[in-house]
Amino acid sequence: MASKTVKVGSTVGLHARPATVIADAAGEYDDEILLTLVGGDDDDETDAASSLMIMAMGAEHGDEVTVTSDNAEAVEEIAALIAKNLDEE
Repeated sequence: MASKTVKVGSTVGLHARPATVIADAAGEYDDEILLTLVGGDDDDETDAASSLMIMAMGAEHGDEVTVTSDNAEAVEEIAALIAKNLDEE
């Protein structure tokens, strides 16, 4: 299983717009892609293909999120999106 931890790059965190971009990208893969907020209240894994679940994580700018999947390519793509400031697009 591949995993990568990155800092949230979007200036207001993983709110509606970034969450939708990430979920749409994750939905293109057949593999399950999971997100975990590092240092959160619990270690709940979030389905990266669900924008609502991503928003519910409450990840803010600078928070660390770990992306995990059996598909290393998916991990790299989703991690890159999380690290990017998707508010500027």
